[in-house]
Amino acid sequence: APSGSRRSGSVPEPLGARPLAALHSLAAMAAMPVALSTTINLADHGINAQAFRFGNLTMESDRYISVKDAAPDGSSQAVVIDMHNGNTVNRRPMKAEASLMNTVDNIMALKGATEGQPGNFVQVFNLDAKEKLGVYQSPSNIVFWRWVAPRVLALVTDKDVLHWDLAVANSTPVVMFQRAGKLAEGGTQVINYTANSQMSWCLLTAISTQDQGKTIDGNMQLYSVEKKQQQMIEGHAGAFGNVLVNDSGTPAGLFAFQERKQGTQSTKLHIMDVTAPRGEGLPAPFKVNSEIQMPPEAPTDFAVALHLSEKHGVVFMITKAGYLFMFDVATATMLVRSRISQDSVFISTYSAATGGCIFVNKKGAVMSVAVNSANIVNYVTNNLVQLPNRQEIAFTLARRFGFPGAEELFQRQFATYFASGDYRNAALMAAQCKSGVLRSPQTIQQFKSIAAPPGQSSPILTYFSTLLEHGGRLNAMESVELVRPVVQQQRRELIEKWLKEDKLECSEELGDIVKPLETKFALSIYLRANCHQKVIACFVETGQFEQVSAYAKKTGYQADYTALLQSMLATSPEQAAQFAKGLLEGPGGAPLIDINMVVKIFMEQNRLQETTSILLEALKGNRPDQANLQTQLLAMNLQQAPKVAEAILQMNMLTHYDRAYIGKLCEKAGLMQWALEHYSDAADLKRVMLHAHQMTPEFLVNYFSRMPPETALECLTDLLRHNRQNLQVVVQVAIKYHEQIGAGKIVKMFESFGSNEGTFYFLGAILSSSTDPEVHFKYIEAASRCGNMQEVERVCRESTVYDPVAVKNFLKEAKLPDPRPLIYVCDLHGFVAELTEYLYKNSLMKYIEVYVVKVNPLQCPTVIGSLIDLDCSEDFIKTLLQNVRAACPVEQLVAEVEKRNRLRVILPWLEARVAEGNQDPFLHNGIAKIYIDTNRDPETFLKTNQFYDSAVVGKYCEDRDPHLAYTAYKRSWGSCDEQLVNVTNKNGLFRLQARYLVERQSDSLWAMVLNTQNEHRRAVIDQVVSTALPESSSAEEVSATVKAFIAADLPNELIELLEKIVLHKSADFGKNRNLQNLLILTAIKADKTRVMDYINRLDNYDGPEIAKIALGHEYRLYEEALLIYKKSGMNAEAMEVLLTNIESVERAQEFAARIGDSPVWYKLGKAQLENGQVAEAIDSYLKAEDATDYLEVIAAAEREELFDDLVRYLLMARKTAKDQVVDTELVYSYAKTDALGDMEEFVSGTNTANVKQVGDRLYEEKLYKAAKILYQSIPDNAKLASCFVRLGEYTQAVEAAKKANNPKTWREINIACIQAKQFRCAETAGMYIIVHPDHLEELISEYEREGHFEELIALLDSGLSSERSHVGMYTELAILYTKYKPEKLMDFIKLNTQKLNIPKTIQACERHYLWEQAVFLYTHYDEFDQAANTMMAHSPGAFQHDQFQMILQKVSNSEIYYRAVQFYLDEQPMQLTSLLNTVMAKVDHARVVQQVKKAGHLALITSYLKAAQQHNIAAVNEAINELYVEGEQHEELRQSIEDFDNFDQITLAQRLEKHELVEMRRIAALVYKKNKRYKQSIDLSKQDKMYRDAMETAFESGNPDLAESLLRFFVDNDMKECFAACLYTCYDLIRPDVGLELAWRKGMLDFAMPYLIQVLREYTGRIDALDKKTQKKEEAEEKEKSASNDYVPEYMVNPMMPGGMPGFGNLALTAGPVGMQPQQPFGGQGMPQAQPSMMMQPGMMPPRM
Repeated sequence: APSGSRRSGSVPEPLGARPLAALHSLAAMAAMPVALSTTINLADHGINAQAFRFGNLTMESDRYISVKDAAPDGSSQAVVIDMHNGNTVNRRPMKAEASLMNTVDNIMALKGATEGQPGNFVQVFNLDAKEKLGVYQSPSNIVFWRWVAPRVLALVTDKDVLHWDLAVANSTPVVMFQRAGKLAEGGTQVINYTANSQMSWCLLTAISTQDQGKTIDGNMQLYSVEKKQQQMIEGHAGAFGNVLVNDSGTPAGLFAFQERKQGTQSTKLHIMDVTAPRGEGLPAPFKVNSEIQMPPEAPTDFAVALHLSEKHGVVFMITKAGYLFMFDVATATMLVRSRISQDSVFISTYSAATGGCIFVNKKGAVMSVAVNSANIVNYVTNNLVQLPNRQEIAFTLARRFGFPGAEELFQRQFATYFASGDYRNAALMAAQCKSGVLRSPQTIQQFKSIAAPPGQSSPILTYFSTLLEHGGRLNAMESVELVRPVVQQQRRELIEKWLKEDKLECSEELGDIVKPLETKFALSIYLRANCHQKVIACFVETGQFEQVSAYAKKTGYQADYTALLQSMLATSPEQAAQFAKGLLEGPGGAPLIDINMVVKIFMEQNRLQETTSILLEALKGNRPDQANLQTQLLAMNLQQAPKVAEAILQMNMLTHYDRAYIGKLCEKAGLMQWALEHYSDAADLKRVMLHAHQMTPEFLVNYFSRMPPETALECLTDLLRHNRQNLQVVVQVAIKYHEQIGAGKIVKMFESFGSNEGTFYFLGAILSSSTDPEVHFKYIEAASRCGNMQEVERVCRESTVYDPVAVKNFLKEAKLPDPRPLIYVCDLHGFVAELTEYLYKNSLMKYIEVYVVKVNPLQCPTVIGSLIDLDCSEDFIKTLLQNVRAACPVEQLVAEVEKRNRLRVILPWLEARVAEGNQDPFLHNGIAKIYIDTNRDPETFLKTNQFYDSAVVGKYCEDRDPHLAYTAYKRSWGSCDEQLVNVTNKNGLFRLQARYLVERQSDSLWAMVLNTQNEHRRAVIDQVVSTALPESSSAEEVSATVKAFIAADLPNELIELLEKIVLHKSADFGKNRNLQNLLILTAIKADKTRVMDYINRLDNYDGPEIAKIALGHEYRLYEEALLIYKKSGMNAEAMEVLLTNIESVERAQEFAARIGDSPVWYKLGKAQLENGQVAEAIDSYLKAEDATDYLEVIAAAEREELFDDLVRYLLMARKTAKDQVVDTELVYSYAKTDALGDMEEFVSGTNTANVKQVGDRLYEEKLYKAAKILYQSIPDNAKLASCFVRLGEYTQAVEAAKKANNPKTWREINIACIQAKQFRCAETAGMYIIVHPDHLEELISEYEREGHFEELIALLDSGLSSERSHVGMYTELAILYTKYKPEKLMDFIKLNTQKLNIPKTIQACERHYLWEQAVFLYTHYDEFDQAANTMMAHSPGAFQHDQFQMILQKVSNSEIYYRAVQFYLDEQPMQLTSLLNTVMAKVDHARVVQQVKKAGHLALITSYLKAAQQHNIAAVNEAINELYVEGEQHEELRQSIEDFDNFDQITLAQRLEKHELVEMRRIAALVYKKNKRYKQSIDLSKQDKMYRDAMETAFESGNPDLAESLLRFFVDNDMKECFAACLYTCYDLIRPDVGLELAWRKGMLDFAMPYLIQVLREYTGRIDALDKKTQKKEEAEEKEKSASNDYVPEYMVNPMMPGGMPGFGNLALTAGPVGMQPQQPFGGQGMPQAQPSMMMQPGMMPPRM
């Protein structure tokens, strides 16, 4: 808590006075009634601090927190923290205004606004199911929302409160009630809404303020859904909950709220039952209330949340300032008030998991508060001493909510009820004691020992019924005691009822009791008690064999399954098999029994079918370690059931068995196919292959896939060798496995047997998938040999794999009658010339024509070329071409013929194609070439033909005729520009080139020609300028040419060109604006000397644009630009040139005077202002009457302090510029020119001046008189007072400060008055300062710095009488007393303890060594630890014994007790016992003894040791025994040893056995006896002749040898009386024959006679009793023969009694104990006791039975 916190003496505030850090220490947390922990710090997870505010962060339960935050890219995102899943953080992009997570499920509600629509929309999504639960568009703004149930969303709008049930599909919100009263007004902020669990009551909470946030008022609207009524409550928080408030066991529907009336600080807590029925004759509903004492340091703090803990029966209240209040629900008593957060809290919610609450503060810390269950009862009992009913509160909390710490109270109350005969309430105490300390066998025996009153149920049944009703579940011992009589009475329904309700704790003993009644009940009990063997036995007994393995799997229990399996096999083989399968599956796959044992058990009974079934199930995993079992399974079935074995093999589920062995068994069983599959040796395979006729072809084909390629080839060869009918199978195998075996090897195999058919069929099948050229060649070869020419032709035509050379050569050598295969091969693979030669030489001319006409006309050029090479006749060639017609490709044909210089041969064919309208460029190229070569008017053809390729023909003409080449190139118009330029350059045709360039108008062509790398550029330019362009009359051609010259950077040539066009050509081009602009611009760039002439001579150009270019930094033609502006009449721009470029102010002034324009004067003034000529600039501005630059003028004039000129300018500016700055600066200028009258007159008139700003400037410049006038005009009393202070007018300053009423102003006046020693005014000002805590310390520092201590104390003393006095004033006055008047301090703090900041005052006392006062303050601040330490550390001035003892009772640090003991040993030894008696219950007695013993002063604390000995602590016992030994106090020592046995007894005995006093030695013998060292004790007693002690020790030892040894000692020493007494005392231990023999031998029969008489009497009585028992047994047996012997239990059910008892239903046990007699105490009435037959003698004891 902050330093100013303190606690009131009347308020239980155990935590409020402790710093928050103390709550986080382990020791403090263990002692606190509440547990505080940090769940998560949101700031550590990258969430912005601006997001921690109300409305932006939502938390509906202890599971989810939702925050609207800004992502790194600036977009909005929803951050959701799942506190039930390790504080997982999930970020989602979000465009909505807010999000709200569901209380239970991963459901998110989003709220936003739709553009163009009023109100808000709400969407609800189930994020786990990825579905939309609902959408709602609210016509009104939604100002608050909350989940009031897992599927009910409450929406609070400006006027209404709605509930939306999302469990109903397509539902819409329903209006519950309308906002009323204060909550219906604007300006109220809704901060909470809640409803009770029945949705019958609703509460809406809002806050508002009437004083700008100084005080927060709260208003609540309580609405009854059933009655449709509402009530307005003034308060800040409320909550509903179902909490126990009585012992009925039924929670009450409570409503709790915090009430604070507007305008008061009185705060109350009200708790009432709003669900209880009301009416006449009904009990008044529960209702309590109490005052809430708010912390003195935060009296205006208010609650942000109230939570009713249904789990712990308390009310939590969290306030905005971070305080936690905890109240008892039943009494509304405050139990805790503590500040748990230094930062303000803005949201809180109930935590169902902990029964506490979770809150979030402004720093983003999410903290959890819950009741500290282990300490709450002790805390209430021991710490809240000011509460008179604290015992009742603690006991009620423990009784109703199961808190530990009240066991002693429960035991005391139980004993009281039991002693008074109120057995039901006694049982109720046992049931309500959650620690179970009263649920013990002793309690049951205590109830059983009481007989039932007449007509009433027995106490034991009352006990059990109460436990069943209130205690929930019985423990194991109680369950056994209750069920035993019920079983004896065959009441199945009761046991079934209790088991269903889980009222019994199941145990093996309980199951054993229930089993005779019902096995299924016993099974249920065994299952719950985890009695595995009993569970399995029940399963077997009831025939639920399948459940055995499932149960074993679930629990991991291992039983004797072998015996179970054997017994089941004898009765039910099928179930035994299923059981065995279950055992072999086992838990997690681990078998519960060895499978070999299972096989052995089943096969011993020759159960092959079941064994096979089990093995198949067990071996389905096909593991290598099961190889032997797999072999065994197959072998058994191959030998006894081959069909089953074959079926198993067909399943292919076993692969690890012995294949060779199984293969042999298959061969023996005639399963040749399976034998073949299991063999791998070649000899075995070949042997089995002899039986191929028993195998299917499909099998053989598939089998070969598993054989090695070499072996497979050998087998195929053998199959063909033994039987040629196997060719089909062999071909099938070869086709399927040719890739593994190799197609070449298979072909060789077929060829070795001369089987062309085999090769043909084999290769034909694989041909389509093979890419081996050899395969295709062999197939062609085999097909041709088989005469299948169609197949040969097909493969030659379609295959792309074979080697064409090899096939071609084979076909040529074969000379087939039909050459078509050869034609296809040569055509496909480019052997056309060779084909033509073959056909021509073999006179197959018809096939040549067939080939070029039908097969491939595209190869016609190649064929024609080959025929020409073969000197074929031209007629045949022409005929062939005519037959082919247009199908022949022209380009290739022309090329082939041209290559052989025989173009004329194809001229008829070409012309025929042209006549057909063929536009193929190659066709026309060929004709053009023929016309050029034959000179058949080629130029006309080139100009008129549209289809030839200009590039090709032009190239063809270059060497023949360049003009024809130019004509061909020009005809393309662009595509052959480069070739045209090259041919004209090469042949000097520059005029043609120039004309083409001008006509072409191509930028790229111009760029190429005008490139500097072109050596012919000059010649071309000359022709363009002199010939081509003058000839042109097209403006576009001229423009393109000019552009080209510009782009080529030819300014001089361009000027020459333009002058010729503009100045010397026709008027059309001479007046052209663009050409004039271009001429001037070109001159600007290339020849500046011509510019002025052009400007004067030309008049149709763009003057402003050209002027801008002339002014450029590159050209700087300022005079030319000035001339252009003057010629264009642009005076302002001309002035700009004069000022900016020419920089001649004189010429500018002359120009302005001549022109006289306002813009000109404005520009002149601006230039003068920039040059620092402020006065001249102001004159220019005044002439221009332009105030545009008033801000710059004001700044410059103030900088130069030309305020007189500035006044003139501002007066002018006010006419046009209506700006506050103008008026403000005018006021300032008046002040600076000391024209205070003008200033006051101006301020009093209409103006927009910022007088406050001017006043502040003048104040800072110490012009206080002017500032005073301005402050008086506003008025600004605070500043006015400061001015009065600066002017020394203190009285006027005080009057002004009163009007200002500002602490800062009072502070200034106070300091000035103190420095001026005007203490009366200083005190007046100080009275207004000290009421503000923030300024109090500064004021004190000022007084102390000036040394005016008396005046300061007087000021504070006077201020205490003020109504606004506060803690700080009292505290600071106390600190001043510690410094300057310590004698007054004690009286002051005693009078004002409750008004001080005690920690701060304590620090001051310690600084000035005022320890007595510090102790007083520590005590009243509940810092008892510090008080005690201070008193011990500074005892001369602070110690008082009575006060120290009082303080020591309240300290929390146990170490202080031991420091106090040492302190008293050192300084107050005579008061040490008093101290220890005070703190006896709180100290470790052993540590105290050790501490005092170390100091050597044990005797000082003798009385303390006696009082502490009751705890039987070893150190205490040893210390006090040591004192007794030293003081020879043997009686006290004996009593101590007998009462308290916790000490080192042997060491004490060894020390005492040598003591000089016989009584001490007797004590040593006693100690030996207590430690069962009987012999040492007897020897020591005999040594000291303490024979009675020796006899008693011998008797207690129970050792006959010791007793008889002692008896012999007496006989040997002739101690007859002792002999008789020993016989009497050790009667039970001495054997009669030994005693009589010793007496007879030593003549002591007379002394042994009493012993002898007693022995005879005992034996006679035993015989008589045995006779009676035998007689009764015989009578009982006779009685049994005539009637049944019904068992009568201790208590029975009386079904005739109406009603019954709670917990037993309508069949409750109600009868009391039957025939029970109270037990008699040992040795009491009815128990025979042995009486001696002689008179008692001293030291003798009666014989024991």
